[in-house]
Amino acid sequence: MEYRQFGKTGLEVSAVGFGCWESSGEYGDFSDTEIVNAVHRALDKGINLFDTAEAYGLGRSETLLGKALQSRRDSAIVVTKWGIYKEGGNWESARWYRDSSAAAVMGSIERSLQYLQTDYVDVYLIHWPDRAIPFEESFAVMEKIRSQGKARFVGISNYRPHQIEQSLQSGTIDVVQYGYHMFDRRLERFVFPTVAEHSFGLMTYGSLAHGLLAGVFTHETTFAEDDWRHHGKAFNLPLLGSDVFARNLNAVEDLKAIARDYDRSLPQLALRWVLSNPLVSTALVGFRNPAEVDANLDGLDWHLDQAGLDRIEEVFRSHGIDPAPDLWIEPED
Repeated sequence: MEYRQFGKTGLEVSAVGFGCWESSGEYGDFSDTEIVNAVHRALDKGINLFDTAEAYGLGRSETLLGKALQSRRDSAIVVTKWGIYKEGGNWESARWYRDSSAAAVMGSIERSLQYLQTDYVDVYLIHWPDRAIPFEESFAVMEKIRSQGKARFVGISNYRPHQIEQSLQSGTIDVVQYGYHMFDRRLERFVFPTVAEHSFGLMTYGSLAHGLLAGVFTHETTFAEDDWRHHGKAFNLPLLGSDVFARNLNAVEDLKAIARDYDRSLPQLALRWVLSNPLVSTALVGFRNPAEVDANLDGLDWHLDQAGLDRIEEVFRSHGIDPAPDLWIEPED
């Protein structure tokens, strides 16, 4: 396993991190036992960073991770997030809302520690910016949580560059988290310069384009209504919708050919592409079972040369795909 510096935290994190959104229930059905076994297989293979959030299954993901890490907590760097809550209904009808108030976070950190069966988390992130609450309030209470020893480091996820600068006037940012994969490179334009300027630890999610770069989708693939991908957009980017799905699958077939030329699988190519960016501390991948851990990690001990990077660029050009459109990761208010 390759390890990288986690910004200025002093931590070394595995270049591939275990993303726990998969165990929320928002990607369809899964086996609790298989998730727990996958966590153990990941630890055995050298993964030391595990990312979850209270919003992932309303505590279900944190609970499973806590169960899996119960006897191996000291081997893991645990990241969780707060600030997104849900009122009633299923995925289709629920009202999701943001609350980054001091009152909200004090309840969230206690719930997360209980779910995770731990006394502290290594990194605590605000999941999405809450424009209704002054950043000063959110960061003051984050510093309180840090001073109490309930979080070692703090940070943000999905903030715009100007919001990052505003936040830095109110407190410390150690770590940031954003989506990044071959089909979505918007953050190279919008955020990565700010990350480089401040030397943040950078976690990237969606490394396999939310399943598209896993190489298992076909033109007949559909998503269940309780699967968030059913809506077609991924963070405001058309990715899996009926108008672009066939085109993107055709591009995936060309990317598979590049992977074969390197004697790698498509997921291995996709992960190595993300990790070819030196700003990335850890690239998150969602694992549902030990076999997926093995399939994605085996054969990662290589580097993608410039010829390979150029061939990947040509695939996107030839299919008319713009991976960095002028769209932020959520619609404007």
